[in-house]
Amino acid sequence: MRLDPSAGSAGLDARDLDALRTQAAADPKAAARQAATQFESLFMQMVVKSMRDATMKASGDSGGAGDTFTGMLDAQFSRQFAGRPGGLADMLEKQLTQHMQKLPAVSPENQPKAAAATPAAATPAPAPAVHGLGAKAAAFLRDMLPHAKEAERQTGVPASFILGQAALESGWGKGEMKNADGSPSFNLFGVKAGGSWKGATTQVATTEYQGGQAVKQKAAFRSYGSYAEAFADYARMLASSPRYGNVVKTASSAESFAGGMQRAGYATDPQYATKLARTINHTLALQRALG
Repeated sequence: MRLDPSAGSAGLDARDLDALRTQAAADPKAAARQAATQFESLFMQMVVKSMRDATMKASGDSGGAGDTFTGMLDAQFSRQFAGRPGGLADMLEKQLTQHMQKLPAVSPENQPKAAAATPAAATPAPAPAVHGLGAKAAAFLRDMLPHAKEAERQTGVPASFILGQAALESGWGKGEMKNADGSPSFNLFGVKAGGSWKGATTQVATTEYQGGQAVKQKAAFRSYGSYAEAFADYARMLASSPRYGNVVKTASSAESFAGGMQRAGYATDPQYATKLARTINHTLALQRALG
């Protein structure tokens, strides 16, 4: 947590809050401890400031330029003493942990869902789950990052956007399509096997949206020999298909990329752009946390 030295008062840095949210996804228990310690630090700083203000008022001291440095010193002391055994943070951590244990666990959708009659298919899964997903998501990002960077080199689309779409389509790798013999298809992007596809295929149950209604059906999807092949095929599709040309040119933000992919017909799910942008932003937060 960073405190505002110019005001000499407690203030929260948005980056610290973002990091705390990311930590909560990866390790809720550690995040509870960090949140409790931060709160104790803020509380102690407020108490010290209140006592100091009362003393200065009683003595008739009007403060002045020294107030800023005094406030910075108070903040430093508060951070140093917060989190010690037997303090307020221990009690807060216990309450936070008890509260989190009562929350229902959330699981990501693993069922592949594809777009009907398009060169590519989309898996309209929800945003990544908060509980129990952090480690799996981090491993997925680390393993797929080299392939995503190569796809970025070929298309100009940021690797984080590509990783976010792979995460959404495959449920962070947990819902990856399988071949009939149970072997992996390596198809992380839900790309369908159209008439022009000459490679291997796999039949997968999927959900399409027709007239706004979800319809279950089976469809043929491309099957690759490796993740490198899957990312290369995805990059080739974005770079060479006219329908995605404008998406590639305007991929300046998660929202613009996600909206462009939906307008280009990548998915039939009417909420696909929202889900994709949300997953990309989660990917960006995890990447920042992983360094």
